[in-house]
Amino acid sequence: MDTTGRDSSIADQVETALTELVEAGAIKPGRRIVFGVSTSEVRGRRIGTSGAEEIAAQIYEGVERVRSKAGFHALWQCCEHLNRAVVTEREQAEKMGWTIVSAVPVRKAGGSMAAYAYRKQADPCLVEAVQADAGFDIGETLIGMHLRPVAVPVRPSVPWIGQARLTMAYSRPKLIGGERAVYRMEEETGTNGAGSTNEPDPSSGSNAADNGTCD
Repeated sequence: MDTTGRDSSIADQVETALTELVEAGAIKPGRRIVFGVSTSEVRGRRIGTSGAEEIAAQIYEGVERVRSKAGFHALWQCCEHLNRAVVTEREQAEKMGWTIVSAVPVRKAGGSMAAYAYRKQADPCLVEAVQADAGFDIGETLIGMHLRPVAVPVRPSVPWIGQARLTMAYSRPKLIGGERAVYRMEEETGTNGAGSTNEPDPSSGSNAADNGTCD
């Protein structure tokens, strides 16, 4: 696939799209973004066949440009040879109580991106699973297992990184409850949201229990 006319730099492409994700998901300092990357797909090859450290370095640079300003924690997913374990700083893993596993990612077992990111950490480790606040998937590597529910897709203005398709999402809290549930604090209008009052309608001839109000 010809990428002529797209952003000239892979790092620039990553920076542009990741900035959009941070803004769309309101990613605050200290939050976590998981990255899944196929450097093979970025080169226009099939995933897992032509990993390239030089591409990993460009992607890492683009991520760092945004991370240095936004303050999120970057997590890096390995390939299926390491059960899609995640590269992170040991301090972060211990703080979050994640299960640390014993392996060091390399190009042919973990992937070029995870191997590169591992060597850029101050005190790296692998963890079995995480629940990240957002995800950035280059090459359709499938990062859903490491995203906290509920995932909200974000369509980037840069849909490709090199020749790899880009998929992004952030997570929002689950909306729980039924038709009477309220999801945001309202002004003091005497209603509990959706136009229903806190008191039962006296004209209905029914008591609170009949109206289905909670204790």
